[in-house]
Amino acid sequence: MSTRFPVSNERIYAPYKIAALVEVLAAQGIDPADSLKGTGVTPDEIYDASVMTSVRQYALVCRNAISLSSDPGTPFRTGARLHLAAYGMYGYALMSCLSLRDYFRLGVKYHPLATPTTTIEWHEYPETSEWTFPEAFSTNLPHEVQQFLLEQQYTQHVTHLEDVAGRRCPPLLARFSYPEPPHAPLYTEYLGCPCEFGAEHCQLIYDSAILDMQPHLAHRHSAAMLQETCDRLIGEAKTSTGVSGEVYQVLMRKPGAFPSMETVADALKMTSRTLRRRLEAEGTSFVTLVDDVRCSLATEYLKTTKLSTDDVAMLVGFTDTANFRRALKRWTGKGPKEIRDFG
Repeated sequence: MSTRFPVSNERIYAPYKIAALVEVLAAQGIDPADSLKGTGVTPDEIYDASVMTSVRQYALVCRNAISLSSDPGTPFRTGARLHLAAYGMYGYALMSCLSLRDYFRLGVKYHPLATPTTTIEWHEYPETSEWTFPEAFSTNLPHEVQQFLLEQQYTQHVTHLEDVAGRRCPPLLARFSYPEPPHAPLYTEYLGCPCEFGAEHCQLIYDSAILDMQPHLAHRHSAAMLQETCDRLIGEAKTSTGVSGEVYQVLMRKPGAFPSMETVADALKMTSRTLRRRLEAEGTSFVTLVDDVRCSLATEYLKTTKLSTDDVAMLVGFTDTANFRRALKRWTGKGPKEIRDFG
């Protein structure tokens, strides 16, 4: 079953995406105050580092853009303007990573830090590597707003990979699950690849041969430090927002105990069915949160203690060390030794 991606109203993101879109609209002669109408954000605030905004506020600016502008290139130009340097720690962590494989993996892991407007997945196959957007049209936003956000999202991905690689690195193919729009030539212009419409899934497909490439700003020490910071920021978000934050805190009260969903639901004074539904509304699940806790604990034990891998596996709930190693690789892309050696 597909969960509905939440259009969050939590004001926890810097307004860099709002600023980029407002600038693109201003170049078309649209007053920033009109672009921001109804958001509660002023033109001065979009450049104030202390101001926090929500995904819902950004979606409202997109809706304003659609009604104010007749230029179908607006979302593409906005995506092309959103370079990774605008994303703070998230952006620098991606730019300093040690391979493009790490870039793809970390782009998914740290996506919650980037004012996420849709969910993303990354899959590596022998010949291709694919970004997939499984819930691109599963919010309550109007279809035209969701399409606007997707056009921007695809262009952002192309822009970000170019930032990391230090050169043009276009996809092999872009797929879209909706019919070909009248402005389809803009897709090829901005994405730099053939585009298919009416496809089963929304996907950006790359040649797997690029995965071992080293980013031009790759730096082992910076990568480790920035990824540790992003891990901490992700952890803080999990423990401080929504029902998922409450679940995370319950799970961390007795590290290694891993109570059942029914037990956690009782602790939060709700039924397990209600807990499942509320977690789905936040774009997560109980199993995902348990895995997050296991991953956090395992990483901490490996980095800060001399416990054997067998002991760490047992402490985070694995009776089979081989299964633990596979899970750790899935969670972090690293084995126990790599985590101990490099963090």
